[in-house]
Amino acid sequence: MLNVKSDYDKGIVVLSNTNLKDFEDIWYKYFDLDRDYGLIKDELAKDETLGSAIEYGRGIRILNQEPWELVISFIISANNNIPRISKSIDVLSQMFGEPIEYAGKTYYSFPALDKLGTAEQAQIDLCRAGFRCKYIYQTSKMIYRGEVDLDAAAELDTENAKKELLHLSGVGPKVADCIMLFSMQKHDAYPVDVWVKRVTEYFYIHQDVSMNRIQAFAREKFGHLAGFAQQYLFYFARDQKIK
Repeated sequence: MLNVKSDYDKGIVVLSNTNLKDFEDIWYKYFDLDRDYGLIKDELAKDETLGSAIEYGRGIRILNQEPWELVISFIISANNNIPRISKSIDVLSQMFGEPIEYAGKTYYSFPALDKLGTAEQAQIDLCRAGFRCKYIYQTSKMIYRGEVDLDAAAELDTENAKKELLHLSGVGPKVADCIMLFSMQKHDAYPVDVWVKRVTEYFYIHQDVSMNRIQAFAREKFGHLAGFAQQYLFYFARDQKIK
C-alpha cells in the first residue's frame, strides 16, 4: 500500500510505506522516472500547438501500469464517470481482492486473475457497473483461460497487439490503445476520445473526420511519440474546454 503526498509549490513528493529497494525495483519504473521527458518535450515542442500544450501539462508522465488491472479498469470506464468507476473498482476489490491494513484503515488489492476469472456473472453484477459487468465477466474468463495472453500481446508490434486486444469483450479501439499506451509501452499508440478528436481536428485537420483518420494523422505527425503528444493535447483540450 503506497501513500503519495505532493507539495507542488515546493517541488516535493513524499512516498510513504515503502523503502529504497521497493522504490528502485517497483516505483522508479512505475512512475517512468528513467525516461528523459525533457528530450520528449523538446522534440514535440517544435510544433507550436504542442509547445503550448506542454506548458499546460509539463509535469505529465505516462505510468507503467499492470495490464490485467488496466484492462478491467478501462472496461469499467466506458461511457462512465470517475466516481462511478472508482466505486465499481472498490466493490470488486472488496469482494475479490486481499485486505491490506495501513494507518489504521483496511484497503483491498485489485482482484487477482484467478479470483475474478473464476467468479460467477451474478457475483460480478454486484459491483454495479451496469452493462459493463458482462464484459468484465467475459473478458476475465478469456484471459484466465489463456484465450488472450496479455504478456504475449505486449511483445507484439502495436498493430498486432491491438488486433489481439480487440478480441476481448468490451474492448474497442480506444480502450485497446489506452491499454497499449499505459501498460505495454506502445508509445506510438494514440487513444482517441471526444476530447482528443476535438483538439486534433481543431488545431490540425480543421474538419470533422473519422477516428481512423485522426489516428493515421497522429502516426504520421508524431510517430513514436504519438502517445506523449496525445497526453499533452488531451490535458490541454480539457483545460481550455475546446469545442
